[in-house]
Amino acid sequence: MTETLEVGDLDLVAALQIAPRAGVRVLADVLGVSTGTISRRMSRLREQHAMRVVGQVPWWIAGDATPHHVWISTLPGRTGPVAEAVAELDEAQFVAATTGRADVYCILHPPRRADATALLVSTLPSIPGVDRTHSEVGLRRYRSGSSWRLIRLGAEQEEALGEHRHGPPPDGPCRLTDEEGGIARVLQRNGRASTAEIARELGMSASTAYRLTQSLLDRGLVQPRVEIEPALLGYPLEAVISLATSAGSMQEIATALSAHPSARYVTTVAGTSSVIHHGLFRHEDDLADFLTRDLGRHSGVTRFEISVVLRVLMRYWTPRGRR
Repeated sequence: MTETLEVGDLDLVAALQIAPRAGVRVLADVLGVSTGTISRRMSRLREQHAMRVVGQVPWWIAGDATPHHVWISTLPGRTGPVAEAVAELDEAQFVAATTGRADVYCILHPPRRADATALLVSTLPSIPGVDRTHSEVGLRRYRSGSSWRLIRLGAEQEEALGEHRHGPPPDGPCRLTDEEGGIARVLQRNGRASTAEIARELGMSASTAYRLTQSLLDRGLVQPRVEIEPALLGYPLEAVISLATSAGSMQEIATALSAHPSARYVTTVAGTSSVIHHGLFRHEDDLADFLTRDLGRHSGVTRFEISVVLRVLMRYWTPRGRR
């Protein structure tokens, strides 16, 4: 994909990344255009470029299972079918065909910890075309896709939009009630769903839907985020870099990498790697600079492997590549 969005569309995406649930009037005022222009651009982004606003629920809230990062080597000529089969799994959070460390990289998140064994030992290896797999368990997330954004807007615009942001996710365990869980599932599919739409779908009163929705958002139990292909935003190069580090430097390195402009997703893992950095880059030179300059300054990095993304089939449980 080599096309990029128009300037006005890029501005709208940048605004939505800061305040994904901001109203059309707020977006129009901040960007200095009419509400009709915002509505038309929003529709075009959805229909022509598959932009979605989804609700992210922190995994330590959704259940007792942790995400598993899996690299799959396939038999010759089977990468496409294997990636498509993995993307069909209910547990598939992120799936991409890659080159480098493996042919397919994915993040699989079973609903319960007990389900992980069958998923990794039986379900995944039994997919036709899978040669071998390697999995690592996610430990602590330092950066997520909801945090990465375009830097396009002025300070005053960002400040105005910041008033419509919601709370950060809680650090500790937290469980949702049945009603909250229902609202969270609606927001996972449509992060801009109105409380009236939520009330109708779940059969609850508008006042209850409003109160519980605001509570979920303010407590950071649901985090709306924009999903759109990075290439459309001027970042056609996407790479998953798995790093082995010394034990004492793992947290320091993960924290430092999470602040890097390229960081879309950073997590520590248990396996042959210690840290995974999922980065977005404008050009191969930027990736080369990151590897030699940014990683090079960390003496605790002992080894790294790279998977360059060729085609994304799933992002945060949202199918990609189909319009």
